[in-house]
Amino acid sequence: MQTVQSKSYKAINFSEKFKLFSEQWTPKVVAELNDYQFKIVRIEGDFVWHDHPETDEAFIVLDGELRIDFRDGFVTIKPGEMYVVPKGVAHKPYAETEVRLMLIEPRGVLNTGHEGGERTAQNDVWV
Repeated sequence: MQTVQSKSYKAINFSEKFKLFSEQWTPKVVAELNDYQFKIVRIEGDFVWHDHPETDEAFIVLDGELRIDFRDGFVTIKPGEMYVVPKGVAHKPYAETEVRLMLIEPRGVLNTGHEGGERTAQNDVWV
């Protein structure tokens, strides 16, 4: 006779996940879909100019107001809005006050692209 194991079905609660960390500019993985990761992150202040030559990057603002600067302009994203930065486009996120957001990108993408530096966060950190 085969034993049936019970599964736990539980929704991912962003507010609960954000309570598990306070550091900024360090994306945390909350889920995966095929080869894509859903990451939440707290940000405030200026980031570094960078791009992702191999992939697009989706920004979904959950709380606060995010500005993404481009070499020829910018976009402002408010809570409940999203923006997809096309692959290869140089951009620099900025938040005057803390923003909580979700990033959707392929597994293994570094937050600073190929720029590196002190703002490069460790990849594949789950909360």
